[in-house]
Amino acid sequence: MYNVTLIPGDGIGPEVAYAAKKVIDSTGVKINWDIQKAGGEALNTFGTLLPDQTVESIKKNSIVLKGPITTPIGGGFKSINVTLRQLFDLYANIRPCKNSSGIKSRYENIDLIVVRENTEDLYCGKDYMVNDETAETIKVITKKGSERAARYAFEMAKMANRKKVTVVHKANIMKCTDGLFLKTVREVSEAFPEIAFEEMIVDAMCMKLVQTPENYDVLVMPNLYGDIISDLCAGLVGGLGLIPSANIGKSVALFEPVHGSAPDIAGKNIANPTAAILSGCMMLKHLGEHSPAIAIENAVNKVLSNGEVLTQDIGGTALTDEFTMEVIKNIKNK
Repeated sequence: MYNVTLIPGDGIGPEVAYAAKKVIDSTGVKINWDIQKAGGEALNTFGTLLPDQTVESIKKNSIVLKGPITTPIGGGFKSINVTLRQLFDLYANIRPCKNSSGIKSRYENIDLIVVRENTEDLYCGKDYMVNDETAETIKVITKKGSERAARYAFEMAKMANRKKVTVVHKANIMKCTDGLFLKTVREVSEAFPEIAFEEMIVDAMCMKLVQTPENYDVLVMPNLYGDIISDLCAGLVGGLGLIPSANIGKSVALFEPVHGSAPDIAGKNIANPTAAILSGCMMLKHLGEHSPAIAIENAVNKVLSNGEVLTQDIGGTALTDEFTMEVIKNIKNK
């Protein structure tokens, strides 16, 4: 029996998070779901965005499956996603992007993994007004943060038989911060001579991903670039509704879909739960439950490939519940 903290989130979060829960439960893996609140719903209930009981649940269980949480643009409260990553030192964000048969894309043979340093860079929280007409954000890069993200990327590449790691940077301009990140990744790469290593400036990387994405394998980069490039990669394979992620720390691992809370379609039962379901697969693999995870992945791929029960964002008319039940049916009929 595994104890897992489930944070449904805001907007479409509960719809996709509970869809993932249903799919995982259908495999027979025994999980005690500890359901906790964070974000807007927590603010309405407890008067705080991140209640103490949610934090304590995460500390106790160390495994989290989370739906998306709304982050206001240009004002309002600090991102709860960033807060959780910093609070639990979730230093590596993993976002796989792979073609799914049945999903229309301009590209074929894409199988990328973006490894994003997850706790520092321009997301470290040092963002403030100097005066009424000037704002500043401080970019923080440390050797420790760079090294552990880089080491995770290379170790994951080795375990998964990946052939190449590409470091993405802007060290030609930000010679101290990105220069330190690049230098550190170079040093880590020396311990993995069997894995090809290359360097790419971030703007050139964006161009190359649009031109020849099939040439890339594992990408490792600072926080901001990882946020942007992982969305670009999602667009190459069908959109954010398909992309899962893992946030890995020394003692806590948090799994969540990459997409946002989409409040405009919340409660309409039309959200695509694929990313949340596949995030659940990443969680199961982290727990060592590889067979159920693979069964879910195969079921999702079969539903997407058949093309008969697809949600609106990927060209279908199915409701969230209908897609979820179709995945469960294919797990049971494997």
